[in-house]
Amino acid sequence: VPSKADVAVFEAVFHPPLANLCHALRWYSHITSYEKEKASLSGVKKALGKYGPANVADTTESGATDSKDNDDDIDHFGSEEEDESEEAKSAQYESKKAINPDLVAKSSNLLDVKPWDGETDLAKLEECIRSVQEDGLVRASSKLVLVGYGIKKLQIQCIVEDDKVGTNMLEEQITAFVKYVQSMDVAAFSKI
Repeated sequence: VPSKADVAVFEAVFHPPLANLCHALRWYSHITSYEKEKASLSGVKKALGKYGPANVADTTESGATDSKDNDDDIDHFGSEEEDESEEAKSAQYESKKAINPDLVAKSSNLLDVKPWDGETDLAKLEECIRSVQEDGLVRASSKLVLVGYGIKKLQIQCIVEDDKVGTNMLEEQITAFVKYVQSMDVAAFSKI
C-alpha cells in the first residue's frame, strides 16, 4: 500500500526509471496509478531527506544546505572517515547479528606445521594437532607437502569462528607439542 513517503520520493523523481531498473520502474508505475488519491494516502509527508535508513547523511538539497556552511568540520585527509567506516562496518555486522543470531564471522585457515626433521613421526604430529579442541574450531583435510631433502610439512585446513578462536591461540597450542613441531605458519587466510 503506498504512503506519503512514496509520494515524497515520487515527486523528487523527474522521469520514469530506465527499463533495466525493472523494480524501480514497477514502483513508479504503481505510484502513478494513485495520482488522484495522493492526498488521502496514509502517513505524514516529510522532507525527502528524512526517509531512508537511520544514521545516513542527508544528501538531498534540504540537507546539503545545512552542511555547506560548516566547511571547517571537514577532514580533507579522510582519517576520521576511515575510523567511521570501520565503526559503521562493525555496527552493521552487529545489527545483522542481532537480527540473525545464526550469523557468525568465520575464517578459513590453511596452516603449515613444520616438523623438526625428516625422522619426525608425521602421523603422530597430525594426531597431536587434531587433539587440540576448541569451541568454534573445525578441522578439515590435511596433506603432507615435500619441503626438501626428504622433509615434509603438514598442511591442515581449519575453519574457525573469529569471536572464539584466534590464530595466535592456535599457534600457541600447536607449538606446545615441542617434541614434534618446530614451527607453525598461516599459509592462507580468508573470511567466509
